[in-house]
Amino acid sequence: MADTPAKKTEQKRKQKADPGRQSPSTADWHTTAYSVQKERLAEYSTIGNLSVPALVGPEQRDHWSFEEKLGYPGEFPFTRGPQASMYRGRLWTMRQFAGFGSPRDTNERFRYLLSQGQMGLSTAFDMPTLMGYDPDSEYSLGEVGREGVSVSCIDDMEVLFDGIELDKVTTSMTVNCSAAPILAMYFAIGRRRGISWHEMGGTIQNDILKEYIAQKEWICPPEPAVRIVCDMIEFCTAEARRFHPVSISGYHIREAGATAVQELAFTLYDGITYVEECLKRGMAIDSFAPRLSFFWDVHNDFFEEIAKFRAARRMWAYFMRDRFHASDVRSYKLRTHAQTAGVSLTAQQPVNNVARVALQALAAVLGGTQSLHTNSMDETLSLPTAEAVTIALRTQQIIAEESGVVNTVDPLAGSYFIEEMTDRVEEEAMAYIRQLDDMGGMLKAIDIGFPQKEIAESAYTFQQQVERGEKTIVGVNKFVAEDEVVDIPLHEMDNAMEQERVDWIKKYKASRSQETVHKHHEALRDACKNGSNIMPVLIEAVDDGVTLGEVSDIYREVFGVYRDPGMF
Repeated sequence: MADTPAKKTEQKRKQKADPGRQSPSTADWHTTAYSVQKERLAEYSTIGNLSVPALVGPEQRDHWSFEEKLGYPGEFPFTRGPQASMYRGRLWTMRQFAGFGSPRDTNERFRYLLSQGQMGLSTAFDMPTLMGYDPDSEYSLGEVGREGVSVSCIDDMEVLFDGIELDKVTTSMTVNCSAAPILAMYFAIGRRRGISWHEMGGTIQNDILKEYIAQKEWICPPEPAVRIVCDMIEFCTAEARRFHPVSISGYHIREAGATAVQELAFTLYDGITYVEECLKRGMAIDSFAPRLSFFWDVHNDFFEEIAKFRAARRMWAYFMRDRFHASDVRSYKLRTHAQTAGVSLTAQQPVNNVARVALQALAAVLGGTQSLHTNSMDETLSLPTAEAVTIALRTQQIIAEESGVVNTVDPLAGSYFIEEMTDRVEEEAMAYIRQLDDMGGMLKAIDIGFPQKEIAESAYTFQQQVERGEKTIVGVNKFVAEDEVVDIPLHEMDNAMEQERVDWIKKYKASRSQETVHKHHEALRDACKNGSNIMPVLIEAVDDGVTLGEVSDIYREVFGVYRDPGMF
């Protein structure tokens, strides 16, 4: 095999330093200089159990094509980032997840975060909202406002975004099976304020496939649920051009115990599935593909995570060009939000979480994310305090303003190890992609429990490795502090808040025109049955006071309730 230009350059440099010496190969280095050294561990591997070599040299890259694998930032295959200037032109959007108690409580946190330099809002909803129940449901007891903000109706949404300019600030909303009524409320209050939907920017998670795979928050079976997702994609494509109608989420897949490779493969295949379903209804690929977005977890293994981001962009670019024949370059670009790994946070020695989050955030930035949330150190113990969330935000600001990593575009490109790891992550993920294709797609794979089983086995393997001491968690299985006392301030919930929310929603429902509410219920029921796009119907319904729980009850009635098959 002919020497590559990089190899020839390296040989010339060596010969200039010592004209009588030929440049050794990496294999030579292993058998001479390195073989006499002792290693601390018998083997080295990533969190996802990819083996880590002591050294990667130029000969390992002889097969490698710059044009096919790397290219330039802002150009196909976008390995180096979706924009040419990256952070020299615009920093990533700094978001801090916020949501607790009543809409007024969360509105106050939103305003605080914006005053501290946050660039966009990220909304966490409580479990009843996420599962499609109003506060007065028997299924909501004990959970109202506990893990996020309680939102049931358009009046709640008005309070949640009181005083916030919806055409100036982008909003992310983490909600899935009940995403459609939430988005309908958001657009309805925009219309009430005289704001064009085309001027409202943001993202709604709306990724129901990963719910069946990992997070388990659903209402109806997969097929009608995916139909609703595609209704929202179709509606936003026509009516809200700046809004991302789905954030295809690897985050919860990873939090359930998946490896980086599994997160990458299953998430991209979820994206493939949504694209295929939209194409089936006659949508042109380039009409909606530029508004698809993705959401990744950022775990502890620094280089594996960077490689995952790079591989994701490259894989998606090739899928869009070669599998779906998109022609608009915007369709090739994978747009990324990221969040540091909640599952990596420890209740033991919680201040250590500040260091974990900083390294994870740096990996996301070096990987080229466009948006980032950094977790707070106290999240394993309570909802974040204002002090803890400020530290998490300052972590991003220090990376952006003090570290210097934003001053050049894709500083790690060309690293032998980074490029080798990126290729390996992609190869392992592509093996899963081929398996899913052979099974007939993600919906069929979910039916037989394939991704669920793969994730469960990975989670079990990692836990065993931790218990055997093969993988270290500082403060948990190494450097453990005896008789440790957690001495950090924690957020305290108002126990009276839940009953106040229950009483309020009962009064709200009683105050509405029952005739009008019934009319909207029937219109939504018909739209669900006849296959028409539900979004226009939903916007009118919630604007007249129909609640999230009532919409979800109609889903349950028309589509049925999904039960996990529990096949593994």
